[in-house]
Amino acid sequence: MSVVYISSKANETVKKYLRDTGHKLKEVKGISRMDPAIATHPDVYMCALRDSVYHGETFLLNPNYPSHAIFNGCSTGKYFIHNLKYTAPGLLEAVRKEGQIELNVKQGYAKCSCVVVDEDSIITADRGIWKVTASAGMNVLLIERSQVLLEGYPYGFIGGASGRVGNSIIFNGDVTRHSDYEAIQRFIEERGLEMIYFKEYRLTDIGSIIEEK
Repeated sequence: MSVVYISSKANETVKKYLRDTGHKLKEVKGISRMDPAIATHPDVYMCALRDSVYHGETFLLNPNYPSHAIFNGCSTGKYFIHNLKYTAPGLLEAVRKEGQIELNVKQGYAKCSCVVVDEDSIITADRGIWKVTASAGMNVLLIERSQVLLEGYPYGFIGGASGRVGNSIIFNGDVTRHSDYEAIQRFIEERGLEMIYFKEYRLTDIGSIIEEK
């Protein structure tokens, strides 16, 4: 049984699905000094690497960007994608111990911006990330932005509305309403994974769903 970190504000439908499929949930309640819109987002506090989940030092965080994005790097296990001048030193050290290929991008919210499908494949709406990762030889599906809800903001991010758990990509809400749904489905299923989503509510950014095996 794996542990899955999820926002305490996540819809009860996705929480029930994860419990019913045998996972132990750890709900992230966050810390009071953070922006309430993202305070419960797991990817503010931790980063899933190849061999472990790096749990960040919360005393380093504050509400101002980029200080609350220092653990929001996107690791596929093979590649680590982030604005490397923002990455917390401890996280970068852990990445280097695993020998991951570092890809420097402008985006501090790298994990929020990416769905990690496998070690060579991501989905993103961020053109800067798309250019850098595609140039590095990764398989990248570039999709349209602004179709994910995030309380308090004009829109959220596709990576923050999803996460890989086992051999499933789980979406927090109805991904079929995304204009690029068919391409997303094809990209994921071509890589031997299944999609789980919930038509009861809109696709919503709750911070990444993070599995710790």
